[in-house]
Amino acid sequence: MLPNGRPPRILVVKTTSMGDVVHALPAISDIARAHPGALIDWLVEAPFAAIPKAHPAVRRVMPIAWRKWRKSLGRPETRAAIAALRADLQAERYDLIIDFQGLLKSVMWAVQAHGPRAGYDWQSIREPLASLFYRHKARVSREWHAVVRNRALAADHLGYARPVDAPDFGLAPPVSSWQPPEPYAVLIPCASRPEKLWPEDRWQHLARRIRGQGWTPVILWGSPAEQALALRLAEGSGVDAVVPPFLSVADAGSVLASARLVVGLDTGFTHFAAAYARPTLGIYCDHEPGLAGVTGSGHVRSYGGKGQVPTLAEVEAGFDAALVHTG
Repeated sequence: MLPNGRPPRILVVKTTSMGDVVHALPAISDIARAHPGALIDWLVEAPFAAIPKAHPAVRRVMPIAWRKWRKSLGRPETRAAIAALRADLQAERYDLIIDFQGLLKSVMWAVQAHGPRAGYDWQSIREPLASLFYRHKARVSREWHAVVRNRALAADHLGYARPVDAPDFGLAPPVSSWQPPEPYAVLIPCASRPEKLWPEDRWQHLARRIRGQGWTPVILWGSPAEQALALRLAEGSGVDAVVPPFLSVADAGSVLASARLVVGLDTGFTHFAAAYARPTLGIYCDHEPGLAGVTGSGHVRSYGGKGQVPTLAEVEAGFDAALVHTG
């Protein structure tokens, strides 16, 4: 039961991946609207901490470095970091702990905090054993988009009607230490797996199209190998494309938020751009976009699917259609 007479204290558990963290933001906006003044804390993997920090309704972000810690559990500094996080989680009692992740690796942290736990029921969850650790469970269709699932889960556990309006990602305007010359459009040709990649010559063609609009093509990257790809694409495009220095998630968010147009693979940064209401085209080469397609309040479209690499003609038609929304 939620308290009477004071705003509820809520812990959100959504740790990874970047796109999944972005897709949880509208649920936070819904909670803040249904429970004004709610004290919302968020447990998230450290590399993605800038995302919940950008939502004004989030009081406190607690970064976790499990991807790093699990490789060095025997080290004193790792044990000390885990103990510090546990103490942070237990610093106050929550009225509700909502595990949006639905995995054993997320619930193992949810149980460290004080308060009743809530999540998906056995049939709705990705790892059914995790539901055994929840006091409160909700049935939410697994056939719905991730944003819709998150919003429905929060509504069921916090006592308001499941929202049917457009999602509000609630992101505050970011500030960056680096910004390309305006106007510009962003290309995101890098992904976590080679199966997700789109042919390089198609990216180079899009860079030329962007320059033809009088905009600067900006090619994002996140690792040395991706930087090499970005530089190769910029050089091969034959136009003055910009490859930025390494950008933090927060700085990349600032760049995306001011872009005229974003075209990207199925990566967290593409979803981040859509969350900032930018005209965004998502390219899917390795799986169906249905349950995790690009979504946002701006002009968004997803192309391709499992075994269906989108053609240049498809994406270019989407590019042309998006131009009327670029402002």
